[in-house]
Amino acid sequence: MSVSYRQPGVVLTDRRFTVPLDHADPAGETIELYAREVVASDKARQDLPWLLYLQGGPGFGAHRFVGRQAWLDRALKEYRVLLLDQRGTGASTPANRQTLPLRGGPAEQADYLARFRADSIVRDCELVRREVTGGAPWTVLGQSFGGFCTVTYLSLAPEGLAAAVITGGLPSLDAHADDVYRAAYPRMERKAAAHYARYPQDVERARRIAEHLLRQEVTLPGGYRLGAEAFQSLGILLGGGEGSHRLHFLLEDAFVPTPRGPALSDAFLEEVQGLLSYAAHPLYALVHESIYGQDDRPTAWSAERVRAEFPQFDAAKTLAGDGPLLLTGETVHPWTFDRDPALRPLRETAGLLAARTDWTPLYDPARLAANEVPVAAAIYHDDLYVDTAHSLRTARAIRGLRTWVTDEYEHDGVRAGGPRVLDRLLALTRDEA
Repeated sequence: MSVSYRQPGVVLTDRRFTVPLDHADPAGETIELYAREVVASDKARQDLPWLLYLQGGPGFGAHRFVGRQAWLDRALKEYRVLLLDQRGTGASTPANRQTLPLRGGPAEQADYLARFRADSIVRDCELVRREVTGGAPWTVLGQSFGGFCTVTYLSLAPEGLAAAVITGGLPSLDAHADDVYRAAYPRMERKAAAHYARYPQDVERARRIAEHLLRQEVTLPGGYRLGAEAFQSLGILLGGGEGSHRLHFLLEDAFVPTPRGPALSDAFLEEVQGLLSYAAHPLYALVHESIYGQDDRPTAWSAERVRAEFPQFDAAKTLAGDGPLLLTGETVHPWTFDRDPALRPLRETAGLLAARTDWTPLYDPARLAANEVPVAAAIYHDDLYVDTAHSLRTARAIRGLRTWVTDEYEHDGVRAGGPRVLDRLLALTRDEA
């Protein structure tokens, strides 16, 4: 039963859908999806076209807006919006350390999670679309990994799309995970350099924290074991528009005096716990590298292996000299599963996914080359999370796709830019810009 309620300026309706776990076996086991329908209060009774929002990630539920925040305000001027919690996320059937043992052991868990990639998400969307719109095509807004899913949508079921809008999410069509990370580590280095140029005092602050953590590992309030490598991964903040400033404020008062000497403060450790813990989104860590799996090559902990090719990221070597400590970004490592109590029981499962060699293709280059769906994509110049060169090459491979390449925003431009980013991209799909 659907439940409707109100927030300022909008009417919300909770929607639930039942879909097959394995779309190749539609009569088999099912899982539940949750989505939130949003419509402007003054248009609640109107017959409006639909816009589906696909959240970034993987592994995050759709953003919980209050009222008409960010891009939603622009969308609600003409659409009824569906904010979908992709399978395994948010209020959809969960997949985490508490629920996955119901599947059996690590092998069964890995087989289960192999069905949580973009191809399954797109087939979920198609079942939901037929129920929600009565079969009419809808517009899709894909942010980050949601953009990856949108390119898969254009490959598998373009007939379901009236238009597609992608922000920070044009993937390489054929790159292995190793190619993705070889392109990523130099971007991480550039982002760290830009941060230190803005806040030169943070060079010494970051070095001091890393030196402290090399001498003694610290346990965070939730049980996460913080070492120097894990501290470096706070560089993930640098992919957002306010991230450099947030990192600066985090570092500026990390230490407090104690009877035993300087120690990392409770306030610092509490904030770091919130930034590094995967308790709220374990799927991100579990399936992150599998979003790049498309052939018989395993991902094999790609981010960890490729990091070894960039010795400048080695904290101990850096601290033996006088250079700035480099920070990392969107990478998942074997040690992540050792340090985080939300992931520790799933380490073997993650290893089996990393070793998997039976990934199916996520994109259809021939179908994309013949695309007829109006598509527009925002490509953020030197995006920390998605390689600009990869995105531009894919843009050229999708017939009719129009790009907006900008350095005005970071990866979170569709949120930080309010209605402007979505407005421009919709205009591009309509040849109005």
